[in-house]
Amino acid sequence: MTDIEHPGTFHGLPVFTLPPAADDVSAASLPAADSVAWRLDCAWEEPAFPGVWRRFLDSVDPAGVRALLIGPWWAEDYGSFAPVAELISADASRFPALRGLFLADVVGEECEVSWLEMSDVTALIDAFPHLEELVVRGGGEADHTLGKLRLRPVRHQALKSLRFESGGLPGPVVRAVGASELPALERLELWFGASWYGGDATVEDLRPLLSGGGFPRLRHLGLQNSEIQDEIAAAVASAPVVAQLESLSLAMGTLSDTGALALLDGQPLTHLTSLDLHHHYLTDPVMARVRELCAREGVHVDLDEADYWDPEDDEPRYVAVSE
Repeated sequence: MTDIEHPGTFHGLPVFTLPPAADDVSAASLPAADSVAWRLDCAWEEPAFPGVWRRFLDSVDPAGVRALLIGPWWAEDYGSFAPVAELISADASRFPALRGLFLADVVGEECEVSWLEMSDVTALIDAFPHLEELVVRGGGEADHTLGKLRLRPVRHQALKSLRFESGGLPGPVVRAVGASELPALERLELWFGASWYGGDATVEDLRPLLSGGGFPRLRHLGLQNSEIQDEIAAAVASAPVVAQLESLSLAMGTLSDTGALALLDGQPLTHLTSLDLHHHYLTDPVMARVRELCAREGVHVDLDEADYWDPEDDEPRYVAVSE
């Protein structure tokens, strides 16, 4: 799992991991419920996530909790996120102040992103009508339907930030996002991943997102970590949604000169404050063109992590996060 670490803050709050039961920490010594983003982690020592969940509810006033992160939820073997989603959904009414939810704050040492067995997250979104930020990491292996990430189109009035981090994002999830009604959404990031791990989304799946009509308040769009980054860049070059953006990311994928030139020859990008293209396969002359344009117009551009690629050798290009 490349360049993924546990966040130190989430939804504007410092992250605090609930201590293991073996530490025998009293509820009185814990932070105030609303002062931190609570991270729950089986830590390989707890019997199972339901026990951690019950101990959390007994130790912290859930009515004050503003942000919640779910770490490894398995005690021994990896398992589907579905039982965890059901537990949280069932107790949603006890969390009236919850605004930030991070599903699967898990790093490579704990489980590779492509092995994280997610589930249908629709019910969780519906269960928290005041939720403002949702991060979902993982997707499930392509041949493992039970643990595969799923989403149905949703209507949500409060959600401002939505991010799917995946080594293989299923096409139906991308289509569901595009078909959702999210009038408050300001930030959207989709990590597509590799086809080997179930990342089968296409540019056609993105058409509703690129049209610009679905998310009127969208200001940041990240379409990244993709094997079809050139095709995405070409589609973005003429996409109506770009005019309303302040920042754009096509990073972490297989972007080559083909995609970058399509972007440069497309609609103006001069209104952007930042353009993130890091982890790419651009040649020096094309990087120079991108830098020149951005410098002239005051757009901050990230071209770090350039990787050499010779199309004459027919060598494969890789996304930043797959396994």
